[in-house]
Amino acid sequence: MEKFDLNKMIKGWFVGDFTPTVLKTKDVEVSVKRYSKGDSELEHFHKIATEITTVISGRIKMCDSIFVSNDIIVLKPGQVTRFEALEDSVTVVVKHPGASNDKYTTE
Repeated sequence: MEKFDLNKMIKGWFVGDFTPTVLKTKDVEVSVKRYSKGDSELEHFHKIATEITTVISGRIKMCDSIFVSNDIIVLKPGQVTRFEALEDSVTVVVKHPGASNDKYTTE
């Protein structure tokens, strides 16, 4: 058995082809992301990866829509989104495949 601390992972990413990681793989990337109300990310898209976001708690805005706990958002390659936390929120994000340097901002 091994034990890891999510707080020591970069931006919540704990599975993927980066360091530190719990499981080093190019197949997939997984994170638990914690946001404070008002946190945001620039509009972006991926050319290779499909990005799946599950809202664990809180309320977020992506693709000009509002999502809440238990919502799952699937963004296919090329689909553009901007992220905003409308309240303190926690998400789980899975990117498949785990494509390094596959985030492109439009701004």
